[in-house]
Amino acid sequence: MRKLAWLILVSGLAFPAATGLVACHTAGGGPEASAASVPSAKVATAQRGDISHVLTLAGQFQPYQVVDVHPKVSGYMSRINVDIGDIVHQGQTLAVLEVPELKAELQQTVFQLQQSKEEIARAQHEINRAEAEHAALHAASERLKQAAEGRPGLIAQQELDDAQAKDLSSEAQVDAAKAAMAAAQEHAGAAQSDNQRIEALENYTNVTAPLDGVVIWRYADTGALIQGGTNSNDQALPIVRLSQSNLLRLRIPVPEDDVKYVHIGDQLQVRVDAIGRSFTGKIVRFTREVNFETRTMETEVDVENKDLSIAPGMYANTLLQLGHVTAVVTIPVEALVLKGQQETVYVLDGGNRIHIRSVEVGLRGSKIAQIASGLNPGDRVVAGGQDKYQEGEEVAPLLTASPASETVQESGGMIDMKAETSDGGGH
Repeated sequence: MRKLAWLILVSGLAFPAATGLVACHTAGGGPEASAASVPSAKVATAQRGDISHVLTLAGQFQPYQVVDVHPKVSGYMSRINVDIGDIVHQGQTLAVLEVPELKAELQQTVFQLQQSKEEIARAQHEINRAEAEHAALHAASERLKQAAEGRPGLIAQQELDDAQAKDLSSEAQVDAAKAAMAAAQEHAGAAQSDNQRIEALENYTNVTAPLDGVVIWRYADTGALIQGGTNSNDQALPIVRLSQSNLLRLRIPVPEDDVKYVHIGDQLQVRVDAIGRSFTGKIVRFTREVNFETRTMETEVDVENKDLSIAPGMYANTLLQLGHVTAVVTIPVEALVLKGQQETVYVLDGGNRIHIRSVEVGLRGSKIAQIASGLNPGDRVVAGGQDKYQEGEEVAPLLTASPASETVQESGGMIDMKAETSDGGGH
């Protein structure tokens, strides 16, 4: 009995001691307790990559020029040589007008021009005659003057005066003949001008193409009375309408928010689904004005179309690059924190402690952003939940993969020709 009581006493003393030992070991701060006290953080690595912003837009082809061809003069259509769809070249005769009164006027100016030439010939003969007569009378007057000086009193003074008067009169006749010549020449110039004017009007009866193009409409037929298009206020119909289709304008409506990215010389990709053709174009002009109703700015690309494979009015889908950077430092957009007016990131040092650093952000995508300054490739940044951490705080990094490059595509409107065809067939 005494032995049993001793064993119970020893066991009771041993249990509290063991319990105290275990408690002391746990309170000593082992590895498990240390790990539980350091918060984890989602971390991404700064990388080098590319970011592109592209805008998809639907455009429409327009002729480079459209010209309504009017005749200069009114007349009856004698012959028209072209019809819709015909390809014409600059200077080619499109139509011929019949204007009988012009022929009569032209013949009259020819007669007047010939008459003025004859007047010039007569005036020249009169000059020659007057100069010859003046030369003879002047010589006679000089001889009499010399004889009188050699032998005073030999020749009467009256005779000397008559000879000198005839000399001066003949000289005046020469001047008059030259004046008549000048008048004849002026008359000839007027006749020549009138003749050239009527000839020009006569030439206008042959209506020629002002440029290389395609006849897209014909307004007149043989025998019709055509009014001259000399007055912009009248409603005279043209003979034909020409479209310069070997060079086209691709007109693209750029949304207001993207106008700042448009520059002369910017390249864009063009796809013409109707003919299965793709090519690279270049912006050559834009209106520099946003349409009040559509809030878009018309932008144009010149497209060579020498084979006329693209018809004006066709649609094209374009891909316009708004912004592009290459080999730049990129991080996820979740790593950026705006503090006031300054973008910041939470950077981890070698000891996994957080340091808040200001950065300059460049081109921003939907997933990643360019860091123009403030970070280097390989730097680790906290990518989310930054409000839970403080400057200098130690964290347990949980590294997550993030893309280094990104192409952000914005849609400003596309034309799906297959969808339109399908819808049309269904109805």
